[in-house]
Amino acid sequence: MNLNGQEKEGDSIQVPAPTGWPLVAAFGLTMVFAGLLTHVMVSALGAVTLCMGLAGWFRQVLPHEVHESVALEVEELFGPVPRPKVRHLQIGELGHRARLPVEIYPYSAGVRGGLVGGAAMAVLAVLYGLLGHKSIWYPVNLLAAAGSARISSMSYEQLLAFDGTGLLLAFLIHAAGSALVGLLYGVTLPMFPRRPILLGGVLAPVFWSGILYAGLGVINPTLQARIDWKWFMASQFAFGLVAGFVVTRHEKIYTMQHLPFAVRAGIEAPGIGNEEDEGGSGV
Repeated sequence: MNLNGQEKEGDSIQVPAPTGWPLVAAFGLTMVFAGLLTHVMVSALGAVTLCMGLAGWFRQVLPHEVHESVALEVEELFGPVPRPKVRHLQIGELGHRARLPVEIYPYSAGVRGGLVGGAAMAVLAVLYGLLGHKSIWYPVNLLAAAGSARISSMSYEQLLAFDGTGLLLAFLIHAAGSALVGLLYGVTLPMFPRRPILLGGVLAPVFWSGILYAGLGVINPTLQARIDWKWFMASQFAFGLVAGFVVTRHEKIYTMQHLPFAVRAGIEAPGIGNEEDEGGSGV
């Protein structure tokens, strides 16, 4: 017999046999009290059921408790499941609450990516002018119409011709816009480390194209009246993919959020360094 009072026989163990007689006795007792409210025959039937239940129950335990054999099953032992390790940020170890992301792309990477993406967009715009209107100056003048009332009032034939002011305005608008959007890429792409190209090449162009669709009538009415949205979306996706690729090719740099403001501002001020480092250096 083991410590729990259970006998082992080979590959089986002796345990108390299950019995339903206690339930029969409880049901009989319930019928006895139910008959007090209904009919005497219900109480009589309940008394008989109660006696049968008690007799059957007592026979299971007196004079010896009834047992039955249960086969033993070998339990497989599994090792502890390794828990994922928590990566501690170095900034947090310095006693400063970290703001994510702790690594960003240089601003120069965003500007460079925007300019390269703008060049890819310009190639598609020129291709659209050649295939759709047989003039490379047509998309240039449409873009320049945002900065010149004279160009915005031109006829279709005039938009097909070369215009020096239109070329200069289109170049400035396109270069400035591409650099600013590229700078925005450099800031936002570290927030999406798993799918940066998906964000830069698909989600972001769809987002700002929706904004332009709603406000183009105010920004450039001439472009809104003559725009080909299929070519426009193709150029936006080209810009996003190229700019996102160029930005992600650059190495990230750590932010200086854990440093005092004076250090981040480039101010030379003594006594703002790490006191623990100064104490350890023996100064």
